[in-house]
Amino acid sequence: MDKQKFIRLALPKGSLQQATISLMEKAGFHFKIGTRAYQAECNDPEIKAVLIRPQEMPRYVAQGVFDAGITGLDWVKENNAEVVEVETLSYSKSSLRPVKWVVAVPNDSSIKSVKDLQGKRIATELVNISRQYLAEQGVEAEVEFSWGATEVKPPELCDAIIELTETGSSLRANNLRVVDVVMESCTKLIANKSSWQDDWKRKKIENIGLLLRSAIDAVDRVGLKMNVPKSKLEAITKLLPAITAPTVSPLADEDWVALETILQEQEVRQLIPELKRAGATGIIEYPLNKVII
Repeated sequence: MDKQKFIRLALPKGSLQQATISLMEKAGFHFKIGTRAYQAECNDPEIKAVLIRPQEMPRYVAQGVFDAGITGLDWVKENNAEVVEVETLSYSKSSLRPVKWVVAVPNDSSIKSVKDLQGKRIATELVNISRQYLAEQGVEAEVEFSWGATEVKPPELCDAIIELTETGSSLRANNLRVVDVVMESCTKLIANKSSWQDDWKRKKIENIGLLLRSAIDAVDRVGLKMNVPKSKLEAITKLLPAITAPTVSPLADEDWVALETILQEQEVRQLIPELKRAGATGIIEYPLNKVII
């Protein structure tokens, strides 16, 4: 009997963990987190998963400790990791928007622009990219690694910080304002270069990427079903925005058809009353787990 094939998959531990596990579940991969909080048993026997800090993950994927992983583009670049970027996954801790690394200073700071950072002390977890950014700006400043709670460090422990922000709420809560954006980042499915050359592993990783992408594409979409008189089909079809043309199926009553489509959830509130007035009946809205575009 052939030995069971599998890939070693790294999942992000920490702030991105819950959003990633939830997305994986929508894609069909369910995990049981071990008592040691780093083992993740998957319902797919071809996946051996481990939870690890996204900051470290690109290095381990590049080294071949893992075949693939889900981490931020920022950490890929920070580690200068030579990996394959398989899929862009547009989600973060609490939204589907990219996140930003920004230069932030206290509200009452005299620092108004990047040039004002000359000779200052800056705390950040993103040390290498921050130094590169400052060099590109022609600014010499002291960049020190921050082990956490970076927002509370200025002005006593540093003059400015370069910190990750999604909504800006944490910066505002700590009386900080943004001076400049260093980079935007998004979540990436990455793969080890050697693993990518293995036909079986490549296909498996590509399949994971496809299902994750389809789960993200389904987040703000819903399905809509309804029964429509044939005499009013053209008028009702014109009301429907859709990824593709709606599906029309015959019913037992030859004068009626069943119509099904996919659309943005935000459009439904206004659309359903219009469909009802136009003659549609039996209208059903249902959630989606995956949409393959």
